Amino acid sequence: MEKKLEYKALELADAKSAVAGEISWQSPSNIALVKYWGKYGRQLPSNPSVSFTLKNAHTKMRMKYKEGSGQVILFFEGERNTSFEARIAKFIDSIKDVYPFLQAIDLEIHSSNSFPHSAGIASSASAMSALCLCLCSIERNHFASLTEQADFLKKSSYLSRLASGSACRSVYPKLGQWGYHEAIVSSTDLYAIDVSERVDRIFHSFKNSILIASAKEKSVSSSAGHQLMENNPFAEVRFKQANKNLADLMQAMKTGDLNEFIRIVEEEALTLHALMMTSNPSYILMKANSLVLIEKVRAFRGQTKLPLCFTLDAGPNLHLLYPASIQEEVQVFIQSELKQHCENGMIIEDEVGEGASLL
Repeated sequence: MEKKLEYKALELADAKSAVAGEISWQSPSNIALVKYWGKYGRQLPSNPSVSFTLKNAHTKMRMKYKEGSGQVILFFEGERNTSFEARIAKFIDSIKDVYPFLQAIDLEIHSSNSFPHSAGIASSASAMSALCLCLCSIERNHFASLTEQADFLKKSSYLSRLASGSACRSVYPKLGQWGYHEAIVSSTDLYAIDVSERVDRIFHSFKNSILIASAKEKSVSSSAGHQLMENNPFAEVRFKQANKNLADLMQAMKTGDLNEFIRIVEEEALTLHALMMTSNPSYILMKANSLVLIEKVRAFRGQTKLPLCFTLDAGPNLHLLYPASIQEEVQVFIQSELKQHCENGMIIEDEVGEGASLL
């Protein structure tokens, strides 16, 4: 079984230098292949998951800090955002067992996204991982710890998990895995791990075209959806399925088996939405255009035998996943058959990326 991880609480008195300065990080969003859906305890996953780290969809965050009284001020896209600010302040308060020094410094945070709001991209994953990377940089710069990059990323992932579960996978390049699984060495519920070198290199350059079926804000938040899993009649069956799918998917990716990859990824996407439909109360996040797009993708794959598949997050928009080698054929298909079913013809082009970076 996994080992428990405990971090020493850092007091301001532990600092090796004056805690004041400025730090900036860029952190990407990610798209889950095996979905995390359902949690317990302190942001622990009910099932393990794995995701592609994206390249173009990212959050840039600049954090100014100095000794003070624990005040948090946040600007998003240049404007004060009090709702996001309140969420950050609540999170900062929740990690006082790890970073009690944060109660004695003031933070001024400037955040911006490379993608539009409600675009079907997990902004909490990119924003919260960027936030936690900044916090870990403060520790590294002023407390003479986290000097090893592996330790730095592990703690960044650990804190990101506490902020927003899926955010813990965003700090790693290409492929992040989160949640204990007996078949995956070093896996744990406490933080994500980098599994990019455990798969065939074809997956290192996968493309992700995001088809915006609807740009409207979704009716049920992911946080509420996780809570509804507690009483879902299919929850236990789902958690067993996710464990099996993760083992099978990692094996398929290791051998470069694209047919098995496609089967599992699409099953995971549709299972996620089936769980929403069987929650109490039930809800539906897919739109009519989502179904049209799914049918067209499957028909195209059947006709051409090209290894193109789809997945969805907790929303209506499709993420098309495919090897870089078939990009030209897929782009022709998108422009001729799929774009007309996207809201205002909106498509966001992305690909597997290298993870977070210090700016």
